[in-house]
Amino acid sequence: MRRRTFLQTLAATSLIPDAPLLRGASANPPNIVLIYADDMGYGDLHVYGSDLSTPNIDKLAAEGVRFTNWTSANPVCSPSRASLLTGRYPTRVGVPRVLNATDTTGLNQDEQTLADLLKASGYRTQCVGKWHLGVTPEYLPTRRGFDHYFGIPYSNDMTPSVLMRDENIVEQPVKLDTLTQRYTDEAVQFLNQAKGSPFFLYFPHTFPHIPLAASTRFRGKSPHGIYGDAVAELDWSVGEVMKTLHATGAADNTLVLFSSDNGPWYQGSPGKLRGRKGETWEGGVREPFIAWMPGRIPKGRVSGALASMLDVAPTITKLCGAHAPAKAVDGIDVWPLLTGAVKSIDREPLLYFDDNHLQCARWGQWKMHVTRYNRRGYSPAPKEGLKNLLLPRPELYDLDRDPDESYDVADMHPEIVSQILGKVEAAMKTFPEHIQHDWEVTKVTKVSPTAAGALPRSID
Repeated sequence: MRRRTFLQTLAATSLIPDAPLLRGASANPPNIVLIYADDMGYGDLHVYGSDLSTPNIDKLAAEGVRFTNWTSANPVCSPSRASLLTGRYPTRVGVPRVLNATDTTGLNQDEQTLADLLKASGYRTQCVGKWHLGVTPEYLPTRRGFDHYFGIPYSNDMTPSVLMRDENIVEQPVKLDTLTQRYTDEAVQFLNQAKGSPFFLYFPHTFPHIPLAASTRFRGKSPHGIYGDAVAELDWSVGEVMKTLHATGAADNTLVLFSSDNGPWYQGSPGKLRGRKGETWEGGVREPFIAWMPGRIPKGRVSGALASMLDVAPTITKLCGAHAPAKAVDGIDVWPLLTGAVKSIDREPLLYFDDNHLQCARWGQWKMHVTRYNRRGYSPAPKEGLKNLLLPRPELYDLDRDPDESYDVADMHPEIVSQILGKVEAAMKTFPEHIQHDWEVTKVTKVSPTAAGALPRSID
């Protein structure tokens, strides 16, 4: 697309005050349903090439748009969720790592969530499922823009195992085998009652995060074991949500989004991508993403455009006519991508961090790795301790030709490496001081001249 055509399209869809109406919206603000799986891999849905049976999610994709280049903002749970709900990098919002059940911190209280912004615009808001952005009262969903909450406040492998309603524990330990059923009942009840005002349902499932479980109806039915059972029940849940939207008459004015927080852990498939949960290879950060809205998102489209979970909050905020957050977001409005008005949108590089440390950057078709930990994701740290080390030289991968990041082509494209490094340096100057400090320290870390693609080894 020519630059002039792109700017004209963008202006017509997102930059003028009455954009939601000009996009084809009715006088009623659209409802939002955001379904978020936990640790589901890029290759775990049938419509993405899996042998697992996911007919309801497949139907959602057939009636909407499916993205093949949609990425999480982080390869682990809490940071990815923080970015989803704020549109800002996790290293900006106080959630650079996975939060534990005993942590007394959470998503910075001066951050506005998508629920905060929609609630201020008259939306009814509900969170059903895994929260994982802080467990003390001031960080719970009911203090972050949601009218009500029902779910496990962190991962299901953490203790104590508790199920909460609003701010009260209602079950301990949690009966995991019936959890997806009960989540779904809660979501359906909210949809049935949410008449007369626009609504936002945030539905972050607990599964297929381990330990895996499924109800009697699904247990043992999949040829792919308990993982397949859990995914099949999650797919059933999506079907129940969609049935309810149609039964209540809300479907025609509802945007439904389906995705996952990060790549698969010990089970599940990243498709043909390299890496898994906890790693910034594509297998850890690229996610299935499906958007559905009848009459506004054309049916059956597949988009290869680069987009990020950072984009969800700014896109929905703009679509719903809500006020923009007080703080600048890192995501962009990708509504024109969802509708097919444009095929791609130029953007600055997407940055990937592990804890406070920058690991790599994605710019269009290019992925450049600059640092790496001295251990594989979730493997024990070496005897000398866990360190994030500068690579001997940046590694560059052409994801259009090499989606599994197998062939370093930095030597062939020094100009691309130089461009991305310059953009990264400019971006890093906008982060909190401690993030900038860690970056400066990393850049002067001595490493041995290991081969490209190998783990760096400290020579200190």
